[in-house]
Amino acid sequence: MAFDISSYLLEKRTMIESFLTTYFDKSSDKPSIIFESMRYSLFAGGKRVRPILALASYEACQKDSMDIIPQAASVELIHTYSLIHDDLPSMDDDELRRGKPTNHKVFGEAIAILAGDALLTEAFRIMTEFRKNVIKPTSLLNAIQELAKAAGAHGMVGGQVQDILSESANPSLDMVNFIHSRKTAAMITACLRIGGILADASEDALQSLTEYGERIGFAFQIVDDILDIEGTTKELGKTSGSDQDKHKMTYPFIVGVGKAKEKAGELVQEAISSLDLFTQEADPLREIAQYLIRRRN
Repeated sequence: MAFDISSYLLEKRTMIESFLTTYFDKSSDKPSIIFESMRYSLFAGGKRVRPILALASYEACQKDSMDIIPQAASVELIHTYSLIHDDLPSMDDDELRRGKPTNHKVFGEAIAILAGDALLTEAFRIMTEFRKNVIKPTSLLNAIQELAKAAGAHGMVGGQVQDILSESANPSLDMVNFIHSRKTAAMITACLRIGGILADASEDALQSLTEYGERIGFAFQIVDDILDIEGTTKELGKTSGSDQDKHKMTYPFIVGVGKAKEKAGELVQEAISSLDLFTQEADPLREIAQYLIRRRN
């Protein structure tokens, strides 16, 4: 029987949503506006791809993904914070995100910045929730280090900085590769590695998950860049064509849409091949790779 990726994604997204809803329902401290702003973006309708990748990699190591729901969910807070800050007037200056006004349009720039800061900080608080009889403290520490490296100047933030510096610069494929590997692939790879680390995976298994993450992370960003050209504002939930308007250095801008699609397809096949040492427990990861290249938002 063929693996039903749609049902799998829905099941895991529901698990993540349930945890986040329960967690933030407990947050009734003052000032209430900061929690309202955090919830506004966190529950704006994301696909929860990054947490799902962490769960799927843990399962690929023959573990029960219920063990690491907090750790997987924490990644979504970091992703959401990055979107809030990316949308700010001083960054990409976007007015729409997931079909809704961006956070700073609703709450003002100051609160949006602080909401992003709060989500980033709260992510590491959530990360420390674990079942002592299932996850080793040393494994959790390694996973936290993995997440911090991928989210900061060595990863996502560094990629975003280079993305800003490269606007209107001379086209460079090496620079695009650098931006994609840091801005997008670093966090996606970290999700795969966190699942493996928490499962105490072997070095060979962890290396395979790393290679898978690097390739689908790169492919994910290429598809994003293509959708910015070919997608509509309604499909994307944000203004289409914004990359071109800002003269951003993207893969399709350098090599053209056709070659960019070919590259994304090659990366997905390489990602799937990197999972050869895993059994059918890794089928969700294999199907997610195909899903990421077919998506329209």
